[in-house]
Amino acid sequence: MLITLENVGKSWGIDVILQKINAVVNEGDRIGIIGENGAGKTTLLNLLMGVLENDEGEIIFDDNATVGYLRQMDGLNLENTIYQEMQTVYKPVYDAINECAEIEKQLTVTPDDSALIERHHSLQNLIYSKDGYNTDFLIKKMLGGMGFKEEEYTKVVKVLSGGERTRLNLAKLLLENPDILILDEPTNHLDFDTLVWLEDYLISYKGAIIAVSHDRFFLDKVVKKIWEVEDTLLTEYKGNYSAFDVQKQEKLKVQQRQYEADLEKAAKLQDYVDRNLVRASTTKMAQSRRKQLEKMEMTEKPKPLRVPLKFTFDFDTKPYDEILTIENLTVAAGNRTLIQDLNVVVRRGQRLIIAGANGSGKTTLINTITGKIRPKAGRIKLGQGAVPATFDQHITVGSSSVIETIWALRPKWTQLEVRSYLARFGYRGEDVFKECHTLSGGERARLRFCEMSLDRANIMFLDEPTNHLDIYMRRAVTEALAKYEGTILVVTHDRFLMQQLDCPIMNIEGGKGVFYENFDEFMAKHKSEGFNTKQSQSKTEKQDKPNNYSANQKEARRQAAADRLRMRECERDIERLQEEIDGYNADMQNPQITTDPAKMADLWQKLESANTQLDALYEEWAILGEKLEN
Repeated sequence: MLITLENVGKSWGIDVILQKINAVVNEGDRIGIIGENGAGKTTLLNLLMGVLENDEGEIIFDDNATVGYLRQMDGLNLENTIYQEMQTVYKPVYDAINECAEIEKQLTVTPDDSALIERHHSLQNLIYSKDGYNTDFLIKKMLGGMGFKEEEYTKVVKVLSGGERTRLNLAKLLLENPDILILDEPTNHLDFDTLVWLEDYLISYKGAIIAVSHDRFFLDKVVKKIWEVEDTLLTEYKGNYSAFDVQKQEKLKVQQRQYEADLEKAAKLQDYVDRNLVRASTTKMAQSRRKQLEKMEMTEKPKPLRVPLKFTFDFDTKPYDEILTIENLTVAAGNRTLIQDLNVVVRRGQRLIIAGANGSGKTTLINTITGKIRPKAGRIKLGQGAVPATFDQHITVGSSSVIETIWALRPKWTQLEVRSYLARFGYRGEDVFKECHTLSGGERARLRFCEMSLDRANIMFLDEPTNHLDIYMRRAVTEALAKYEGTILVVTHDRFLMQQLDCPIMNIEGGKGVFYENFDEFMAKHKSEGFNTKQSQSKTEKQDKPNNYSANQKEARRQAAADRLRMRECERDIERLQEEIDGYNADMQNPQITTDPAKMADLWQKLESANTQLDALYEEWAILGEKLEN
C-alpha cells in the first residue's frame, strides 16, 4: 500500500470539510476524485501532499514512495527558459555526471582508490536509473507531447500565459516520474491534441495516479476507481465514471428498499406493542417485542439522488436565416496574423464548434466576431433580428451581490421569484447574497449562465463555457445547450459537450478554418493522422511518415462534409416551407380572406414566393445528392 487514510478529518473553524475518511492507494491505482465545487476535493489533495494538516485520523505513506503533485498554482522559476526549467528536473543527474567526470580524472592518478571507485559506481547507478545520458531526448519528447514547439524552447517562463505555465508544470511533473502522481484538474488549459496525448501517456504510466477532474471523457478513459466526495464523506466505487454512475444509482435504490422494509418491520412491532402491552395475557410478549424494537438497527435513510440542475435557454425574436456572415476575415493578435481569409455563413438554428491548438486564434476569433477586437481585414455581419449573448473565458463582475445582479434584470420579480430562479443554477440559501467579486470561477460561470437565460438571445457566442464547472453543472449546461433552438458558436475542447451538440466542427489548422461534419469525423480524422505532428518526432520521421490522404482527397472529404451539412439544412428548410405552404392553402379556404381582395393578393404573393423557394431547395438538394453519390 502506497497511502493509507484512517478516519481522516479536516475542519475550518466550525465548518467540517471532511470527516471519517478511510481509503487506500495501492500500486498502479488510477483514482478519479469527483464532487461538487467546494465539496473538499482540493482539500483532500492538500492533505495527501502535506500542504494541510489533518485535524483527525492518520495518513500513512510508504517511506520509499516518491510523490509528485500538480498544483493549480505554479512554482516555476520565471527567469528560466522553457528548456532550462525542464532541465531542473535532472539537476541531481547533471551533478552526478559532473562528479563522475571529476572522479574519472582523479582515477587516472590513483586508479586503485576503492572509495572513488565505489562512489563512481554509485553515481553511475543513479545516472542510469534516470536514463541520464538521454535527458535531451526525454525533455524534447515531453515538451512535444505537451504541445511546445522546438522554436519555443528559448521562451522565458515569465512571458508564458497561465495555460502555457500549467502545461510546463505538468511536463516537469511527468518527467520526474514519481511513484504517486497527484493531479488537480490536469485537463484544464490543454488543447485537444495535448489532451489526447496526456491520456494515452497516463494509461501506460507505471505509478499510481490520483486526479481531481470534471472531464467525463478523462474519467472514463484513464480512471479505474472513483472517490466521490459528498457531504464531508468519501465513498469509493470500482470502475470508471460511467460505472460509478450506474453503481451509485443502484446502491441508493437498494438502500431505499432496505430502509422501507425496516420502517415496515418497525411499524408492525410498534403496532403489536400498542395493541398488546395492556393485556395481561400478552404483556410479556409485548414487552419482548418492545425490547426488540429498541434494539433494532435501522438502515440509514438514503440521501436522495442529487437533484439535477435544470434550466433552459430560449429566445423571442426569430432572426433572418443567414444570422452570421463572415467574409474574407483575417484575425490578428498584435502584428501576428492568426487566421486568414475565413469565409463562413452560419444559418439560423445552426451550431458550430470552433476547435484548434492553443494559440491558434480561437478566442481571438470569437472576440473579433463579437466586436471586442477589430478585424485585420474582412467583414462580419449579423443578420437582421439577431439578438446575441456572449460567454467569455474570463468573466468580469460588478460590485453587487448575486441576487442584486439578477434582480436588476427582472426588477418586477419578487425576492422569492428571484431566489427560485437562482436555485436552478445552484444558488441556494445564503449564497444568493454573496458579493460577486468574491465568487470563484465556477460560481461566476453559473451566474453568467443565469444572466444569459434571461437575455432571450437567439445567437450565443461561448468561449470555453464549461472550464470552471463541476461535473454536475457541466452536464446541466450541456443539456441546456443541446436543447437550445437558437444559433451557437462555441470555442471548446470539452469532448462531452462536443459530442452532445452533434454539429460541425471548424478546426483552426495553419491559419485556416477546416470543417468536419461532426465529433465522430473529427475524432476519426485525429486518430488517423493527428492534427498536429508532435515535436518528439524527428524531421526524418516526419518526412518518412506515409501520408494516408493526398491533398485532393483531403479537400474532397472536407467538401463532402460541407455538402452533407448543406443537404440537412435544405431538408429542414424544405420541411419548414411545406408547413408554410400548407398554412397558406388552408387560409385559401377561409371566407374572411377569400372575400377580401387585398388579403387574397398578399396570400397569393406569399404562396408563390414559398413555392419558388421550395423548388429551388429541391433542385439544390438533388444536385448535392448526386454530387455526393459520385
